Amino acid sequence: MTGSTSTTFSAGDIEGLAPALKVGLLATTGDDGLPHVTLLSSLRAASPTTLSFGQFTEGRSKINVRSNPKAGFLVMSLAKEVWRGTATFTGTTKSGPDYDAYNAEPLFRYNAYFGIHTVYYLDLVGQTGRVPLPMGGIVVSALATAAAAAFTGSPRSCAILNPWTRGLLSTIGNLKFAAWVGADGWPRIVPVLQARAAAGDRVIFSPLVYGDEVAEIPAGATLAIFGMTLQMEDVLVRGRYEGSRRLGGIRCGVCRVDWVYNPMPPVPGQVYPPLPLEPVRQF
Repeated sequence: MTGSTSTTFSAGDIEGLAPALKVGLLATTGDDGLPHVTLLSSLRAASPTTLSFGQFTEGRSKINVRSNPKAGFLVMSLAKEVWRGTATFTGTTKSGPDYDAYNAEPLFRYNAYFGIHTVYYLDLVGQTGRVPLPMGGIVVSALATAAAAAFTGSPRSCAILNPWTRGLLSTIGNLKFAAWVGADGWPRIVPVLQARAAAGDRVIFSPLVYGDEVAEIPAGATLAIFGMTLQMEDVLVRGRYEGSRRLGGIRCGVCRVDWVYNPMPPVPGQVYPPLPLEPVRQF
């Protein structure tokens, strides 16, 4: 994050973070020290100093915050206004006003198959407040990234990024966000809507927007890139950040992907490297 931060949510922030229709992302750190990003549309400000989210499916983020409480978050409204910050996981509950409020929402109240079974709480450390997404800069950066991708070679040289994943990450209009773990142990998350898949199982993005933050990503760090469509299809890829280089004369950040994860319910799981099939022994 760049610029000033606040250690509390204002009344306007709480109202802006409340709608169920929004993009909420939580960046966490696994026991392996690697970044992970999860879509949590229920992420909201529970109080001026607290965040909450409701759990209805299993996933790595819930495991991660229990062992590594430091988390980064990003919320983007339908009006393309963004809040970002850091928070510390403090505990859970399976009852109470927040539990009841989550389950009273139409998505869960009228769903016969699942509801919120646990509410997670995080203490706010710092947040940016409401910041408009710089759409002009994103468009220019996306065009620069697309031009640079043409100099990386044929997509046939990709063994890890399958056509569906490449298409999702390369479509202008889809949402993409990068996360890494800083030297202080805090996960960072930054919009990279300009990112796209390139040859050689790489994801590239021009730093013409959010350049100061992209410059903070150390070469050699593990970078996670979360991509999603407006129809809520999503994918998480991860790999070694090779730093910034010129591709056809255009400077881009380059991430060489070596891991792919399906975050979508009902069964999130690792896609690449492929996991061995194991027989079902209990029914």
